[in-house]
Amino acid sequence: MENLIKKNHADKQMGLGILIVVIGAVFLLRNTGVDVPHWVLSWHTVMLGAGLWIGYRKNFQGSGWLALTVIGAIFTLKDITLFDFEMSKITTAIALIGLGLWVILKPKNYKNLDNNFQNNSADVHEIKS
Repeated sequence: MENLIKKNHADKQMGLGILIVVIGAVFLLRNTGVDVPHWVLSWHTVMLGAGLWIGYRKNFQGSGWLALTVIGAIFTLKDITLFDFEMSKITTAIALIGLGLWVILKPKNYKNLDNNFQNNSADVHEIKS
């Protein structure tokens, strides 16, 4: 257990260090005159990164990370232009396709509530007796 905690802490440090280096490199490139797209350090790109980071930290379980990622991705795609083609024309389609794939491929964790109620009713009869 202690080794797992140490490994987890080391992963946090490594990820945080890489993030700081990348942000510093982007600022350096921008300040030295290299044309860095404006969307690289915008609020929606930060939201996209935070959503992916939270998803990675929680093994992509739950849906909180997904909301941050989808919102950040939609706004980031609206700002990206590749070869004079605006991504905003296909953002909605990509978002819907991604959502559909997530619904299809997500793990199916179903709990059988009937077994829980049957077990609880047996416990209640034992308590009343």
